Amino acid sequence: MLLELRAENYAVIDHAVAVLGPGLNLLTGETGAGKSILVDALALLMGEKASSEVVRHGAERAVVACVFESTPGAEATLEANGIDAEGSEIILRREIQAGGKGRVYINNQPATVNVLRQLAPELALVHAQSETMASFDQGQQRQLLNRSAGIQTERVAEAFAEWSEIGARLNRLEGDEQARLREADLWSFQKNEIESAAIKEREDEELEVERGVLANAEKLLAAAMSAHGLLYESDQSAAAGLRAAEKHLEELARFDPQFAEAAAQVKSARAVVDDVSDTVRDYASRIQASPDRLVEIEDRLEALTRLKRKYGPALADVVAHGEEVSAKLTEVENRDQILEELRAARGKAAEAYRVAASALTAERTAAAKRLEKLAEEHINDLAMKVRFAVKVTAQPGEEHWTREGWDLIDCRIATNAGEPLKPLEQIASGGELSRVMLALKVSVEENASRGNARKRTAIPRTLVFDEIDIGIGGRAAEAVGQKLKELSRVQQVLCVTHLPQIAAFADQHFLVEKRERQGSTKTSVRLLNDEERTEEVARMISGAKLTETSLKHAEQMLKESRKGSRR
Repeated sequence: MLLELRAENYAVIDHAVAVLGPGLNLLTGETGAGKSILVDALALLMGEKASSEVVRHGAERAVVACVFESTPGAEATLEANGIDAEGSEIILRREIQAGGKGRVYINNQPATVNVLRQLAPELALVHAQSETMASFDQGQQRQLLNRSAGIQTERVAEAFAEWSEIGARLNRLEGDEQARLREADLWSFQKNEIESAAIKEREDEELEVERGVLANAEKLLAAAMSAHGLLYESDQSAAAGLRAAEKHLEELARFDPQFAEAAAQVKSARAVVDDVSDTVRDYASRIQASPDRLVEIEDRLEALTRLKRKYGPALADVVAHGEEVSAKLTEVENRDQILEELRAARGKAAEAYRVAASALTAERTAAAKRLEKLAEEHINDLAMKVRFAVKVTAQPGEEHWTREGWDLIDCRIATNAGEPLKPLEQIASGGELSRVMLALKVSVEENASRGNARKRTAIPRTLVFDEIDIGIGGRAAEAVGQKLKELSRVQQVLCVTHLPQIAAFADQHFLVEKRERQGSTKTSVRLLNDEERTEEVARMISGAKLTETSLKHAEQMLKESRKGSRR
């Protein structure tokens, strides 16, 4: 969820910070105070196009930033783009220069707007008044439908992966004949070169050690013999000294038992010295200065180094490359047979995909019927009279096959009686579009909770609605507030509203204020306490001048909304 939203020198905002919480977060304030500006700031952090016009007059740059709780999907996106994750939070920051240039930072590391767009589906979905339907593309519609019925796509994804892999092998074998023969010649040369080298496991490491010994044979022999003499052979050797000390300690132990353990320890130390001296003596006996063997090792290491430069970096990689080209040559040599086998395998894989995709289409079609009925009911609760449909169209042509199936998901709506169903993007009013999206989201969550709890997978996302109350009032406004509250029980919601009926349902209520100071207009954001909430709701009821009646009405409205929330 969204933990913090910050803006500096952005439009009319000089510096504003909102620390959000779970549930329903509402922004209210006078018209023109800058409520929607904060939503626009968040949209920028989700990858929307920026303009230098958003930089506050007189400032060099505008900065918008936010902190989200991290998700596995978001972390995977960061890793894929070479950005380090930092704990359980993701920090997004975007700077817009007055000259038009901009910068993006994720977890304080330089990034691009494209990465923000990749992260957006995991973090937040913003429904702003000025938005297009780009954020509600095929992927979003499919994801909502899948979620509504707990639909899983793993079987289709596995079938698609197998079909794609076999197809890639076929394409490689069926490619240009001359190019294939040229490649075969190269593979044959590489295979023979690697096989003729007769590489042994870790051979280079062992030869490096042996080369070091042969190159320093005289020094090693002298060191080994010296160590043997000091440990065992000379009159002043460690072994001789330990033997003498052991005798003295045994004599002491005859009269004082406390020295018995010391005598045993010295005896043990003498045994260790004897073992070490035997080891270095045997090592010295094996050292033989052999210039011919040294030259042989140098030549072999040079040959292995050439192979590692070509196919490495390690000998294991050289061997693996040899095995790979050998397998490719086998394919070429047995091309006709393998082609026949692959075509048969591709046919089976294609049939497996068709079966899985058809089952997925049937599941989605049934889910679409349930979802469209429920969504239509919810939309019509929000001061609209519409017909709503979710159409699932199978596209069985191979060019339409994907890991998610072959279905085209198309949400359509008719906002007036007698009109045909049209795509959602053709809804003229931004407020209508936001209300439809709200109703659809609530429907998805409600449908998902009916008998699909075990299959259900969470979509950790903050949903943002900008002024979905345009053109409504009375009971319809209260219905919008109730639906926002319903939705906020499973996903964090941030909403801009002008209506007290909606504001009364807030879990966190923020007031956006615009004030003039020293000839400059500044906007601030602050979280209201219970008393301030009552006053703000009363202001929304009666206007700038608070009255006893509006305050009592506000208190009653807040009280009723709490009862409704508990239900």
